[in-house]
Amino acid sequence: MNIKMLSMGALALAMMGGTAMAGSTSALDDPAKMSPFFTDAGMKTMKSEKDFMTAWKAMKPDEQKALLKDCGDTTLNKSHADFCAMAKKMGG
Repeated sequence: MNIKMLSMGALALAMMGGTAMAGSTSALDDPAKMSPFFTDAGMKTMKSEKDFMTAWKAMKPDEQKALLKDCGDTTLNKSHADFCAMAKKMGG
């Protein structure tokens, strides 16, 4: 009985860990994709609308779609609200 309970607990923890990792694969959290839109390495200050547009147009359409998709997620959008507002203005 104890082995069964331990096994179920381990399985539940593994599933929760997998979910947490899956949630961290947002395009909005990818520094390589996001850095062209910010003036600083810490990605706190966005570039001007003109520079943002230049960086946006330099992206592949599928990358733009991935960012816009992630901006549609209310949880992800909270931490990237300014970026998402500008991205929606540019592409959708």
